[in-house]
Amino acid sequence: MTAPVLSLTDITKVYGRGDAQVRALRGVSLTVERGDYVAVMGASGSGKSTLMNILGCLDIPSSGRYLIDGVDVGTLDERRLAILRNRKIGFVFQSFNLIPRMSALANVELPMAYGGVSATERRTRALAALEQVGLSDRVRHEPNELSGGQQQRVAVARALVTSPALLLADEPTGNLDTKATGDVLEILDGLSEAGRTIVLITHEDDVAAHAKRVIRLVDGLVVDDHRQAPVDGPPPRSATRTQPVPGGAS
Repeated sequence: MTAPVLSLTDITKVYGRGDAQVRALRGVSLTVERGDYVAVMGASGSGKSTLMNILGCLDIPSSGRYLIDGVDVGTLDERRLAILRNRKIGFVFQSFNLIPRMSALANVELPMAYGGVSATERRTRALAALEQVGLSDRVRHEPNELSGGQQQRVAVARALVTSPALLLADEPTGNLDTKATGDVLEILDGLSEAGRTIVLITHEDDVAAHAKRVIRLVDGLVVDDHRQAPVDGPPPRSATRTQPVPGGAS
């Protein structure tokens, strides 16, 4: 049986000590199967950014167990953690995070350069990824020559080019206008239909509506986890899980 792409068991994250202690996550357990498309939602302070950092192996939990594609993250040192991030996770950030003085093609090639892929293969795969997001005519353009929506599509191509187990998108439409938002969501929808595993961090209901599953966090706990119909399909099913929320924000 194929292992889930993500498996979290009783994950906690605590910052600070004593009276200054903040419990950002209070025991999050969830599983994301291969090919799922999950939106994680929550207000400011809910813990969704902390969860994103842990899912992306940019931070480590205070306690609990996290496996990505069957690999126990807690057993890895910094070097092996960096290798896992490069091979298993494709990141799409709200601020694009493109290198300013590099072309779209060079930006997309970058994670493969870190991964030791040959120059010829890097070029072939990067061109294919840019074509997939509709930018085959912009490969030589630098970020300042591209619109915000085009920059984010370059970022999606960069995230895809290593064929990662997980595409992790943190507020990917937060800096985009309505048209560019629609373009990026259409690409993510297509990737989901093609079997990509996507976790999308968002606070926008209309963005989360594109996902197959919605998880809501409040005060570091999962309080709702339900599957829903596609955007243009029948009404979504009711929530499958609800947890009480302890008093007090953190």
